[in-house]
Amino acid sequence: MHVVYKADNLFDAHLVKHALEDAGIPAFVFGESLLGGMGELPLFGVLRVAIPDAARVQAEGVVAALDLGQAPEDPISDADDLAGQPA
Repeated sequence: MHVVYKADNLFDAHLVKHALEDAGIPAFVFGESLLGGMGELPLFGVLRVAIPDAARVQAEGVVAALDLGQAPEDPISDADDLAGQPA
């Protein structure tokens, strides 16, 4: 098994899993049952999406195409809210 994606939340983990399965790659979400194990404190770094080693190259392409976790190309800043407004 190869971990192809480390998710920050359950939604992203399942989004990746379903995209991989749609591409014909079996995918597994590990760590899902650990969520909530610390009560109301969130756990980070426990969700991982894994695939068979033989599908590694294809799976990495599918995950890259999802473009998750990328910063926006043109980030919005506080200065943008003031643009065009009189001082």
